[in-house]
Order: sequence, then structure tokens, then C-alpha cells
Amino acid sequence: MTAATPRPTLEHLPLPLLAMPMGSGGVGLAWRAAHEHLGAPHVVGEALLAFTAALWCAVVALQALRVLRHPQAVLAELRHPVRVAFAAAPTIGLMIVSAFLHPYAPALGAALWAVAVALHLLVAMLLLRRILAGRGEVAMLAPPLMIPLVGNILAPALGARMGFVDLSWMMFGIGMFLWLAVQPLLLHRLVVGPPLPPPLRPSLVILLAPPAVGALALIALMGQGAAPALAFIGLALLVAAVLLSLAGELARIPFALPWWGVTFPSAAFAAMLCAAGFPAWLCWPAVLGATALTAWVAGRTLLAARAGAFFRPEH
Repeated sequence: MTAATPRPTLEHLPLPLLAMPMGSGGVGLAWRAAHEHLGAPHVVGEALLAFTAALWCAVVALQALRVLRHPQAVLAELRHPVRVAFAAAPTIGLMIVSAFLHPYAPALGAALWAVAVALHLLVAMLLLRRILAGRGEVAMLAPPLMIPLVGNILAPALGARMGFVDLSWMMFGIGMFLWLAVQPLLLHRLVVGPPLPPPLRPSLVILLAPPAVGALALIALMGQGAAPALAFIGLALLVAAVLLSLAGELARIPFALPWWGVTFPSAAFAAMLCAAGFPAWLCWPAVLGATALTAWVAGRTLLAARAGAFFRPEH
């Protein structure tokens, strides 16, 4: 006799699913930048951002319900050295939702941005506390660690337009310090080991996010063509070139949730090209490529969800 199939339950809902609004929202912001600088249809970016707002509500509500019904399962995932990083994904998603709403409801958008920043700082503080207290692990040194620590750089890219200039500079400083602290450690692990597990290798694309988002933040704070922004743009171009050279290797890795780590950085890079005034022949492939990549990852995620993969114990 075959063993009975486990009953689907929220107990096993993976925490990394919280990164989905980051991916879809990043593409929405890229299309909004394409509208501003390339004349792309306004409705595309706004529709993607509206979808992101609904998706954010759905995934956060599901995880909140999971916390109520299966708190021990959530605590176990928060103790995981890699998955704990995704506890910061909802705050970044909320920053993106605030940027979507701000043109239509400025007060609401600004309030949500402030709440998102406060919660993101709290998550980053708790993670730093864990590390400084000596409870960190080498396995934590993986690209998703950028989400809670270096994710602070996204705040000024969005908040400066809402009038939070001083606070945006403060957030930029926090994000820069943590980026400069974490990046060498990640590179050290990639050189001396232990190697990243194969399913986690697509998350290497997360290394593109800090310079691309940092450039967007400096453009928002200092204007297009500012020398510091150009420095970040140059680094983002170098990282993007390296990742493109690895595209063939990464494409051979079967789909798993770490593929969501590819979506937001590629979209941020496309938005950076548009905001920095690069020619259309370079911007459009980046925007369309990020869109196609996110659509593929979303499609594979939907297939896995329909098969019940996220509601059963992982093998």
C-alpha cells in the first residue's frame, strides 16, 4: 500500500513566497520609469503595481494566518539561516505599494512608506542583534541576506519623491554601511566556501540590486548625472555583465523559489537604465527581459501552487 498523501496545510507555506510582490512590483516600477523616460504606455506599469498591491495583501494575509495557526512552524523558519532573510520582504513590498499609491493618494502613500521603513529597520535590527550576539551561522552568508540589510537603500529611491529627503539620506547611509559590510563576506564565502547549494545559485542575481537601487536612490536625491550616481551605475553595469556571462549556467538550474531572487534585481537594473537616461535600444531590452523573466518565474510558481507544492512538507 502507498502512504497517504499529506493533507494540504498552511503550516508548510514557504516564507520566501513573501518575495513575490518585490518581483512584480519591481517590474511595475521599471515600466513606470519606462513611461517617464521612454514614453511607454502608462497603464502597463500602473496595472502591474496595482496587481502587486493585491498580491502583497494576499501573501501577507496568508502568512499572518499561518502565524496564528502554526506559530511553531513560522518560528522554525525564522531560525533558518537563509530563510530568515525573507522576513524583510513584506516591508520592501510595502515600500513599493506606497510608491504606487503616492501619485493618487499622497498622504496615504507617505504614511505607508514611513510604516514600511520603520518595520524594515526593526527586522534589520533584530537580524543584526542575532549576528552580534554570536548566533549567526556561515550559512547566513548567502545573497538573500541583502534583503533585510541592504534593502534600506530602496527607501530613499522611493521616499525622496515623497518629500522625505533627510530621512532618505539617513536610510541611504544605513544601507551603504551594511552593504559594504556584507558584500565582502559574501564574496569571501563564494571564494573559499562552503559553496552555495545549486537551488540557491540563481539568487546570485541579488548582487545586482544594491548598485542598481543605489544609483536610483542617488538620482532621486541628487538628480540625473550626479557623480556618485554614475559610480553606482558603472558598478551595476559590471555586475550585470558578469551575471549575463553566467546566464547559461544559471538557466540549467531547475525552478525553485530562489528564482524569485532574479526578478527584483533585473527590474531595478532596467529602471536604473531608464532613469539614468540610457538610450532606448538598451533600456527596452532590459525592461522587456525583466518582464519576461518575472512572468516565467510567476508562471512556474503558479504551476507549483496548483500542484499543492507549497502546502506539503518539502523534500
